[in-house]
Amino acid sequence: MRDVPTPAAFYFDLASPLAYLAAERVLQVLSNPPTPGPAEWRPVLARELPGAETFEAFRCEQEREVFRAEVELRARALGLQPLRWPRPFPFDSALAMRVATYAASIGRAVPFAQAAFRQAFAGGHSLANPDYVLIAAAACEMHPTAVLRGAELRSTAQRLHENTAAAAAAGVTDVPAIVVAGRAFIGEGELEHAAARMHEVSVSA
Repeated sequence: MRDVPTPAAFYFDLASPLAYLAAERVLQVLSNPPTPGPAEWRPVLARELPGAETFEAFRCEQEREVFRAEVELRARALGLQPLRWPRPFPFDSALAMRVATYAASIGRAVPFAQAAFRQAFAGGHSLANPDYVLIAAAACEMHPTAVLRGAELRSTAQRLHENTAAAAAAGVTDVPAIVVAGRAFIGEGELEHAAARMHEVSVSA
């Protein structure tokens, strides 16, 4: 299947709380006038990106708690539900990301990703547990049997690998990230800069 050109691409991994924060507002930020339109949501495995935060490399418990407090504070500042940390965290997102890739192939990347992110970071559920992945899929009317079959297809795993490699080649070192006209904006705080870049590209086109 060929990619359809879009003004921008939003790269995410469902294991990332920072990507969750971005996912909750990327549609609004990138769709506000005079920005030309939303980004295509592309699932990637963050652990395969150069320089990605694994959330396992904290030097001590205090450092881990500082990080969590900062993310929780940012969620409150954005007006989101109180952030609930999955147990365990970090969790293995491999299955969830294959399902996200399958969802993208049938045009449901956005609703599935939003539902899955909320299961993880609003509901406090680990997406390493297939039950919570399927609950997220059911929320956007994806049948559980089709979801599990789609997630196990070799082509789905290959697509996820290709997405990740393409993201790295485009300069994405971590998630969340938005690539606009060959320029990568890394981090939730870069959404407005990405939107400004989209406007510049649309004006010069």
